[in-house]
Amino acid sequence: MERANGKPLAVFDADRALGASIDGGAQGEAAAMFRSANLAAMRRSSYQRLAYRLRSELANEAWHWSSEGSWSDAVHRRGYWTGDVQADTHGLVTFGYKLPRRGNTIDQANDDGYSRLDDGDPASFWKSNPYLDSHFSKEAPARPQWAVVALPRRMPIDAISLAWKHPYARRYAVQYWVGADEYEGLWHDFPQGVVADGHGGTVTLRIAKTSVSTKFVRILLQESSNTSDAPGNDIRDGLGFAIGEISLGTMTASDKLTDIIRHRADRHRQTLVYVSSTDPWHRARDRDAKTEQPSFEALAKSAVIQKTPIMVPAGLNFDTPENALAELRYLTAHHISFDRVELGEEPDGAMISAPDYAALYLEFARRLHASFPQIAIGGPSLQDGVADTWLDPDPDESWTSQFFKYLKSHDGLDQFGFFSFELFPFDNLCGSVPEKLLRRSAVMDTIFQRLKDDGVPRSIPWIITEYGFSAFAGRAMVEMPSALLNADMIADFLGRGGSAAYLYGYPPDDLLDGDRPCSGKGNMMLWQMDKHGTPRWAMPSFYAAKMMNPAWAGPGSNMLFQATTTLKDSRGRTLVTAYPLLRADGTWSLLIVNRGTADVTAKVAFKSVKTATNGPLRVLQYSARQYAWDARLGHPSLDLPPEERTVSNWKADLALPGLSLTVVNGAGPSAETLE
Repeated sequence: MERANGKPLAVFDADRALGASIDGGAQGEAAAMFRSANLAAMRRSSYQRLAYRLRSELANEAWHWSSEGSWSDAVHRRGYWTGDVQADTHGLVTFGYKLPRRGNTIDQANDDGYSRLDDGDPASFWKSNPYLDSHFSKEAPARPQWAVVALPRRMPIDAISLAWKHPYARRYAVQYWVGADEYEGLWHDFPQGVVADGHGGTVTLRIAKTSVSTKFVRILLQESSNTSDAPGNDIRDGLGFAIGEISLGTMTASDKLTDIIRHRADRHRQTLVYVSSTDPWHRARDRDAKTEQPSFEALAKSAVIQKTPIMVPAGLNFDTPENALAELRYLTAHHISFDRVELGEEPDGAMISAPDYAALYLEFARRLHASFPQIAIGGPSLQDGVADTWLDPDPDESWTSQFFKYLKSHDGLDQFGFFSFELFPFDNLCGSVPEKLLRRSAVMDTIFQRLKDDGVPRSIPWIITEYGFSAFAGRAMVEMPSALLNADMIADFLGRGGSAAYLYGYPPDDLLDGDRPCSGKGNMMLWQMDKHGTPRWAMPSFYAAKMMNPAWAGPGSNMLFQATTTLKDSRGRTLVTAYPLLRADGTWSLLIVNRGTADVTAKVAFKSVKTATNGPLRVLQYSARQYAWDARLGHPSLDLPPEERTVSNWKADLALPGLSLTVVNGAGPSAETLE
């Protein structure tokens, strides 16, 4: 074991650094979490920290974190919702609300919504987020907004029809994408696609004399009319841009548009549309019963929330700063302790541009900090540590680098308290799982190098708000490698200076089909339920969590040192990783992950002025001797806790079964004697 420059690699408190996440779910899932048997299973884990995830944000929905609140248009029970700070929410769940002015065809949740830009309904329309207008953002001119039509293949285009609503665009451009793919290319104006003096209404434009073959068409909206035909005097109704329907194609000799867009109020039958932002306006009748979020009160009363403060979310892309501020005031009034607020979730997955997200982020963060100056506010909760741009004219600059460039140029870095991302390293669960474990180190190398290149400050905490084997279901999640990956990945993350990591899959759950036949069935979960919905089988991730805390690390200052191993495969990749800790109680604790399939015998040696031979040492080990998955039965055929034994001292031979997790605890040299 070696110290880097005479110091540990990292110092952390396990109760603060290792946590689990609670997410929203489909209909019935969030409520099921509060069944007494499920709560008891969750309490058996060692997690003290909790991160609350916001599924409604993924669904392109506004979140009513309380069932009580007020509408901006109270008479008609519609408009912009603000929760009641003093409300007493008695229900187990809260809900997301579908947005009638939605522009995106697809989303990252239930994916059962649709775009109003090609739904075939002349009364519906998409409207951009009014909080991106200069009136709120104080950025002049206001950031351009856009709508992108994604055709199924390259198709000839020379005409477009736009049914404008209020507010319409006075200046806009119709553009086509030229590039090798969605990530490398440039937008070009159609030859007659630039409009400098728009007057609204329904307009049909011949945008090219000769058709242009393209797969992507963008309407870039540059100057708003700031007009409204909505009743009342809510200024937000007249900010941004609104379009009722888009038709696209070629013009006939008789000046009639041959429309190639499929107009359907159905996500699977309409042409794909993506938009830069969406107005969070909605109605009481838009409640989505299929998108549930656990209520804060239910979490607190059920003791899912422990004594430690939690990380809470606030809606950003599909919500208002007024509702976010009311949420924090509600938590304070109800004595629910929180210390971090994460704004939005997975904006990169929703194709939101980094500058747009950053503009909303600063507006929300400044409003929240004015009332809660000591609370750490951050994000963006990227869906991966590597976030590339999509249909962006500058492909050499990543989403993350654009985000931080915007913060710096708008004097906003002081509003950014932590950087968060999700980590599910393997999309494809087919093929050799041990091979994936060996690739895990390279994945982390790539992420950290990319974040360094993107300019993410190391002076703020880096947090993994969700982690697991994959964002897709598969058999690997319920087999031994899932335990190895979780332990190896998070110990490595902490050693690189990571601040905290939250395991995804805290509540008991059941199997899900993989996204492809070769993936098999699996799920991210600590406990698997039986056919009656009762938690019955402890998953490898449960025992890995117990081995991480309290077996390996504990409360107080754990000093993590560097370790080197000589066990490599034929390609020079490390087969066995090790993470030595000097715990707060003065004992040493060594986490060892055998990522190879072969049994090996290892020896531990301290680089110390005085060789440590103290003993005996406690050994906790988890391998195929304790756990086996039976795909035919659909549950484990062997499900035992880690084996415990002793060895005489640190110089003793240590047997490491293939694909195993081991923790060794005992006395050792003082930190001062390490070389």
